Amino acid sequence: MQENKVFKLKESMEEASCHSLPADIDANGIVRSSRDLPPAHYTFQIKKFSVLFETEVKKCKSGQFEVGGYYWRLVLHTNGKKNKNSHVSLYLAIQNQNNLSLGWEANVNFRFFVFDQIRNKYLCIQDGSVRRFHNLKPKWGFAQLLSHDTLNDPSNGYIVDDSCILGVEVFVIKGIGKGVCLSMINQPQINYFTWRVDKFDTLKESYYFSNVFPVEGRKWKLKLYPRGVMATVADGFLSLFLQPDDSEIVTPNQKLYAKYKLRIRDQVNSNHLERTVSHWFDSSKVFWGYPTFSSLRDLKDPSNGYLVGDALFVECKIDVISVVKDFSGRMI
Repeated sequence: MQENKVFKLKESMEEASCHSLPADIDANGIVRSSRDLPPAHYTFQIKKFSVLFETEVKKCKSGQFEVGGYYWRLVLHTNGKKNKNSHVSLYLAIQNQNNLSLGWEANVNFRFFVFDQIRNKYLCIQDGSVRRFHNLKPKWGFAQLLSHDTLNDPSNGYIVDDSCILGVEVFVIKGIGKGVCLSMINQPQINYFTWRVDKFDTLKESYYFSNVFPVEGRKWKLKLYPRGVMATVADGFLSLFLQPDDSEIVTPNQKLYAKYKLRIRDQVNSNHLERTVSHWFDSSKVFWGYPTFSSLRDLKDPSNGYLVGDALFVECKIDVISVVKDFSGRMI
């Protein structure tokens, strides 16, 4: 038996799919299809292929090759001319187990190839499963890769000039050890946060921030526009919003959910003006609430009890909040 040298192709070919022609799926879930691209990781050529059968060689191994930080070999079982099993078997075997760490394992998806030398196409054989290689199971493959009749049929082009070309693509799935746990916390805040705004009629700035208040490890603050946030509501409405404090890092990929109540206290009749809102906060939407929370006319109406002695009490209570922690328990 002779091997040709290993043909390693560019990494960009690793994701080449095997669907140039309609796929055939057998009863065991093995998919056989055809494609033009050669195997991305390893090619194993066997010349004088008939000698394997004539001399009853039970198996032959390819050279060693490296993919995904591990060393591998292909192992071909001919199963002999006289064997009742009329198929050749092909396996992927991990090598140098003694050099691997104690308790090692590798999760791998692989696909085998047989070259059709007449049509210049590759038969791709796979089942889509992820196999776990470890000390007790260092080898996986297909016991019935191809029948002897199919392999030796000249019209299929798998053996030409007594030469057969096999191949494999190996995709090692490595965990990066990252992940998060999302929890939705109900009623994290027992009492309303209260912000007293004095001398309301004399406020000159376009907006004001409350003091920071913590809820479930996060810092929040209220944002108040005494004369409205937008030109369309300016001088006609009060605008009120909730936002995370500037010290909180909120990105598009790391959102923060809150369901909360915003209200202005009725200091006379306890008939408070209250609105409920829910929102996923991120860097594109740093504050959320109501641009038209209350008209200034209603706000200043003495019968409503909102402004007493030119003092306004603005309040907030968060009813539901999201908490995201990594697997070490650190909040992120």
